[in-house]
Amino acid sequence: MTSSPTRRITAEVVAVHRIGDSAPHSAFTDLVRHGGTWFCAFREARTHLSDDGVIRILTSTDGRSWSTSAVLRQAGVDLRDPRFVPRPDGRMHLLAAAAVGDTAKTFRTVTWHSADGHAWSDPVPVGEPGVWVWRAAWHDGAMYGVGYATREPRFARLYRSSDGVDLEPWVPVLYEGGYPNESGLVFTPDGTAFCLLRRDGAEATAQLGRALPPYRDWSWTDLGVQVGGPALLRLPDGRMLAGVRLHDGRVRTAICSVDPGRGELTELVALPSGGDTSYPGLVWHDDLLWVSYYSSHEERTFVYLAEVRLTD
Repeated sequence: MTSSPTRRITAEVVAVHRIGDSAPHSAFTDLVRHGGTWFCAFREARTHLSDDGVIRILTSTDGRSWSTSAVLRQAGVDLRDPRFVPRPDGRMHLLAAAAVGDTAKTFRTVTWHSADGHAWSDPVPVGEPGVWVWRAAWHDGAMYGVGYATREPRFARLYRSSDGVDLEPWVPVLYEGGYPNESGLVFTPDGTAFCLLRRDGAEATAQLGRALPPYRDWSWTDLGVQVGGPALLRLPDGRMLAGVRLHDGRVRTAICSVDPGRGELTELVALPSGGDTSYPGLVWHDDLLWVSYYSSHEERTFVYLAEVRLTD
């Protein structure tokens, strides 16, 4: 199986810009480039857990000056954690969770499509009620998405789809034990799939999964660290990076290297962050790592865009 090269990486933050600050709570970001233009999606609401979430999508040509391209909302629904899924047909594709209720929320994954990032389709429910499809990625003509159960029994499930809407349970129990939930998912050119999986509860260490086509059989490595809001990115040279929240004393959003062969997650640099933070989007562009994330280390929770330079 393919593993990432083991050359040592160092990283430095070269710029950080606040790009989302119009709501009391701006959080849970993702980032993508489409048609040579930046798009950043995130949730706006009163608080982290309030029931009034909407999804704001910002756009920029240069990563400096940003404007709103769309605001997605549903009456009586808390929209949470938007995730871009670049499609092979060139359309933009966005996944999010639609939460209904107060203390006992029910969750359903919904999706939107757009040709230009400004005009979006109506939301379409996908997957199964109560299973939150967190992230998805296309490979070899199919979309694969990892979802997790929002009620007992807790498990992660792998879905497969030929159109990005009709999701077939591909591995009904991808992982169980320790409340598996949020994940990052990437494919290498030879078809190897990697999944960085968050766990909570008594067994809160992250897991790194690996599988070859047809992705029915997975092997898992315990990384020995607790993470939140994971995003996974494969660099052009084959190395893998993760953006996560780290909990080892000081809570922060960090960029880490991932070594599948050694089963190691190594922090490279911490972004300016603290408190309620993380949920990054990662894009490699112009030899820089561009990172959207949110943090509450300033007056309240804001959305930021960081530029990170990597060196050997």
